Amino acid sequence: MRTRPQPSAQNLSPLTPTPPALALASRRGWLAWAGATGLAPLLPGCGGSGNNPAPLLTATMAWGRNAIRQAMQAAPNQPKTRAASVALLQGDRLVWQEAFGVLDEASGTPATPETRFNVGSVSKVIAALAVMVLVDRQLVALDAPVVRYLPGFSMLSPGYRDITVRHLLSHASGLPGTYLHNVFTFAPLQGYAAELETALADMHLKHAPGAMAVYCNDGFTLVERVVQAVTGQSYPAFVQSALLNPLGMARSGYTLAPLPPGSFAPGHIREVPQGQEFMMGYATGGLCTTPGDMMKLAALLLRGGELDGQRIVSKAGVREMASAQNQGVRVNLPADWHWGLGWDTTRHPGLEAAGVEAWQKSGGTMFYSSDFYVLPQAGLALLLTGSSAGFKPGPVAEGILLRALQESGPLRTLPPPLPLAAPPHATVSSAAVGALLGVYGSSRAPLKATSPDGQQIDLCAWSAQRGAWVDRCQSLRLRTDGWWWSDANPATQYRWEQADGRRYLLMRERATAGHYLVTTPIGQQMPPAPGPLPAAWAARLPSTWQVASEGPQSIPMALDMGTSALKELPDLPGYLFWDDSQFLLPLSADRAGMAVQVPLDAGRDLVELVVTTRERQDWLHAGGWVYLRKD
Repeated sequence: MRTRPQPSAQNLSPLTPTPPALALASRRGWLAWAGATGLAPLLPGCGGSGNNPAPLLTATMAWGRNAIRQAMQAAPNQPKTRAASVALLQGDRLVWQEAFGVLDEASGTPATPETRFNVGSVSKVIAALAVMVLVDRQLVALDAPVVRYLPGFSMLSPGYRDITVRHLLSHASGLPGTYLHNVFTFAPLQGYAAELETALADMHLKHAPGAMAVYCNDGFTLVERVVQAVTGQSYPAFVQSALLNPLGMARSGYTLAPLPPGSFAPGHIREVPQGQEFMMGYATGGLCTTPGDMMKLAALLLRGGELDGQRIVSKAGVREMASAQNQGVRVNLPADWHWGLGWDTTRHPGLEAAGVEAWQKSGGTMFYSSDFYVLPQAGLALLLTGSSAGFKPGPVAEGILLRALQESGPLRTLPPPLPLAAPPHATVSSAAVGALLGVYGSSRAPLKATSPDGQQIDLCAWSAQRGAWVDRCQSLRLRTDGWWWSDANPATQYRWEQADGRRYLLMRERATAGHYLVTTPIGQQMPPAPGPLPAAWAARLPSTWQVASEGPQSIPMALDMGTSALKELPDLPGYLFWDDSQFLLPLSADRAGMAVQVPLDAGRDLVELVVTTRERQDWLHAGGWVYLRKD
């Protein structure tokens, strides 16, 4: 699973190229370290004779060590990253694996290359690979409807019958996002995927299947149900027998039972070490592994699905996973983003700018952050992971790979930094500016565009802490490149585009690496509500709600994430405003539906609100959690 990062050039997913004149666009403290092994022997299970040893990549590793230690330092308002681990594969050799830091300060136990980390949504690559194994066995067809395999699956929106297996693997299903009940816990709980399938029967789609790609954990959780239906095995059991065992990934598996103390890097809450994190959505984010083990999976992908003479998945299956899935969707913003089956991108722009093809997948949980790369033409692969949600592996991983390419020969020099200079002003009418103004919704805090003079645009963002709009970017002016720039903040630009009858706000900024740009949709212009709020909903406003359905084993509750507010913003009357982030429209006196459709990350994890009454109290259901009204 990937948690909900704010758009940032330091957390690069999704990834997008921009016009050629501005280069390619795109995506994601403590200095003690221990457990280094330096150069490793021939990767077990990766084949090869070892007669042609790879370059030592001494300079690459020196840069990487320094960058990892810097990334482990606590940023303001972020938890420390006490442990991190990296592995780098070149050809058939594991040329570098090293661990940094300690498991906790009290014991001083060093992290080692055998220390296990939860890699979150990197698990989606294995989910896609597992499905391709079933495609090879002719048990599953990618473009077959899910109801063929799950005849009991249903939703309130009739379009659920059109959801295909490919939609599940490419984030195009239209499912709401992430079912929250018991997804992150301190103890293993069974039945999460089955509970999701049952709960979907009382939910609507947030968009038509195939209309757009919106990052969706629910789709991969439903893959678990498909795998079980066609194999008769649980999803973890099938992956173990079909992939992990044949690959010799002995230190990899799903969080089904507690691991021995000292074998995993624990998370921390307010500086206190916690027990093991269990992620109960196995296919979407439940893999617990080591970077060294993940290089065995990478070796399989580099060799087109064969390892040590054993064919595990077809070449066609590996190619299909790496094929761009953005063809045919109605809302394809930005137009050149290339996602795959399980992969965030099959053409990572930072490496593509250096002329190298790269497949990439990031992953985050409550306590971990990871980034996984496979470079099929260069024969390189890397996994970097750290034990905090604030660890940012993406820029470091990208830097390691670029330097490995340079040191081993394919890349003569590192790509130069991309200069940022605002183009000349363009002419725009006050009517055109006026059409862009208003409130922009997403799954995050909304934005508001205003204009003091009919020529420039000021952007502000809603602050839950202040209960008011705060400045985000002032004095934006249209330039000849079609983007709106501010002279005071030229590092970030904005653009408005229309698609499928909606107007979207896009943001572009330079990636941390400096040689390419990140472009992401960040909001949808909200039309006026069809009318005022019905009396039943108006009577509930404003109100605060507390999660009552999670037990003491819930990690989100331990992180104080269980309180949400319900109100109406004066700027957008007729909409319900939930959790200071999402706009919803009433469907009845006790149900409100999702009201935004934003591609990629900014439209993820939406909820419906359903109010029930028990024992003269209102209970509110949202995204798998049940809330009790506090005031």
